[in-house]
Formats: sequence, C-alpha cells, structure tokens
Amino acid sequence: MEQTAEAFDLEPDVRVRSRSHPIGAIGAGAIMAEQHLEAYRLAGFPVVAIASRTRANAAAVAERYGIETVHESPRDLILDPRVEILDIAFPPDQQPELIRLALAQPHISAVLAQKPLALSLDEAIALRDEAAAAGKILSVNQNMRYDQSIRSVKQLLERGALGEPVFAAIDMHAVPHWQTFLTEYDRLTLANMSVHHLDALRYLFGEPTEIYTAGRPDPRTEFAHTDGIVASTLKFENGVLAVSREDVWGGPRQEGYDSDFFISWRIEGTAGVARGTIGWPNGAPSTISYASAHETNGEWVSPTWDTHWFPHAFIGVMEQVQHALDSGQPPALTVADNVRTMALVEAGYRSLDEHRAVRLDEFAL
Repeated sequence: MEQTAEAFDLEPDVRVRSRSHPIGAIGAGAIMAEQHLEAYRLAGFPVVAIASRTRANAAAVAERYGIETVHESPRDLILDPRVEILDIAFPPDQQPELIRLALAQPHISAVLAQKPLALSLDEAIALRDEAAAAGKILSVNQNMRYDQSIRSVKQLLERGALGEPVFAAIDMHAVPHWQTFLTEYDRLTLANMSVHHLDALRYLFGEPTEIYTAGRPDPRTEFAHTDGIVASTLKFENGVLAVSREDVWGGPRQEGYDSDFFISWRIEGTAGVARGTIGWPNGAPSTISYASAHETNGEWVSPTWDTHWFPHAFIGVMEQVQHALDSGQPPALTVADNVRTMALVEAGYRSLDEHRAVRLDEFAL
C-alpha cells in the first residue's frame, strides 16, 4: 500500500526558510525558462531582472514570469545595483567571465553558477579561490542532490536504516536534449550528464578514492565526441563500491519505436536495500522503495510524493543560497565541494585517456 513520505519520517522537499534576496537571471533557454524561474515562482523568490544573449528571448521569458526589467546584455544585468544574487544559465566557456565580473560588484553577495562550473579543473579551482578572496558566495547548481528520491535515501543512510552501505548503482538509459553549444567542446557525457550522478554519489557516500571510466561514441549524436556512452566504477573511502552508467543512446529514435527510457538507482547496505527511479525522462515524480531490518521488519515500503525533480529541485538549490545570506553560514552547495566533483569528472577523463583506474589524490586541490 502506498503511503506518504511523511509517514516514514522522510522530507523529500526542502522547507523554504529564506526568500528575501533579489535575483538577477542570466539566460533565457529551457533550463532557465522552464526550471529555474518556474521553481522561483512556486517558492516566491523575487526575480528583479533578466538578460540573455538575445534580448527578444529574455523579453519573452520576462513577460511570462512578470519580471520587471530586461537588460540589453548580461553585463548590464550584473551592473544593476538591485541584483543581490546572480543566477547564471550560460555556456560554461562563457560563465567564468560573468562570475568574475559579478565578484567585483559590491551589490552582488552571491552567485549561483551552472555545472560544469568551467571547462577545466584548473579554472574551477581559480574561481573557488577568487570567490573566497572576494568574500562572496559562489554556489554551483548540483540540483540532483535535491531530487526527492536522492534526498530521501540520504536521510535513510544518515539515520542508519540501511546499515553500513556496501554497494550503489545509478543506471541511465535516456536521450538528453544536448545544448547546441556542446558541439564546440571536446567533452560530452561525463562533463554534462555523468556529473549529476557522480556528484550524487559523493553526496551520499563521501569522497571516492579512485575511478575507472570506459566509454564509446554515441551513434545517434552527429557532432564529434569521444564520451557518448559512459560507465564508471568508483571506490569510496568508506568502502562503498559504486557504478554509474550513462547510456545516452537509449535505443533508436524513430517513429513507431517504443523507447524504454529511465534512470534508476539502487543502494545495498548491511541492514537494508533501497531502490528508486528519477522521474525526469518521463515527466513523473521520482520514486523510492526500501526494505530495512531496522525500520520495516524487512518488508518493502514505497513512500510517495507529488513533486518532481524538474522543476521542484531548483527551489532547494536557490533556497540554500538565500538561507546562506540570511544565516551567515556557508551554502549547502559550496564551490569548494563542487571542485571535488569537478576533480572526479577530470579523473574520469584521465581514466578514459589512459585506460586505467585513476586515484583522486593525483589531483592537487
């Protein structure tokens, strides 16, 4: 029988503690227009201005969400003294320049950046250090940490419902809509899709000690790339063995073909097992089922909720920045933590290039 998450003492969505700091949005593509701004509308976060590469696109999104000001350029928005939090949804080769301009503005207290933060680990480290020197919050939008099933299993792990974690797997078979700017880069799935799963595994289990990544091109993707379909095996400091697979082929794309797209995960522990799905490929809520020797007498239960990864997780991502400004405490998603996810991605690429397991202590962070 289905029961609500609350009945199992789970909190799949964040409580909004802070919502008073004005936001300036850079970008008018699908991720900003469909996810960020819809989440902020639902949460009551104040968005005072928007800008994009094309003013007409920004104006259309502004009209949709009742945003007062449309700036001619991202630079003009960053210089707007009303903007306290800068929210960026822009290509990663152009993002560092915008972040650096924002860090220099006295009226901007925090920046929420997209992942990947930059195109190289060295650039990410530099941005981390520059934000610290400026005394500004730089947070990175690792929104899968706010997926309802990932938040719920994190809570189960923290209270020992599954015992000591032993094994974990994330398995994706779904075709993303790659952004057009990715055709200009030499990195694809690891940097832009696996990054969700690798960061989620770090969130759940701490720091990995090594990663082995194998990959091949995706026969559907027409632009040049090497890491289309990817499989990574990770070992963690606490002994967990994890596997992350990203199959962005997902089956033929043709009329009449019944695609079987999904993202699933499974975690096994000494006192229980949890499994779930991520609802993004099919537009449904994510799910979780678990059986615990401590909490359910070994019976499987399936807590439920009505919210979705997209867009509701983006409430949590911006809320943690808002609350950091109100509380004076670091955000939940710090740039220093994200640099470690960037290092894991970089280690995956080194593993692909050198056909070996790569230790994370090979990187000076």
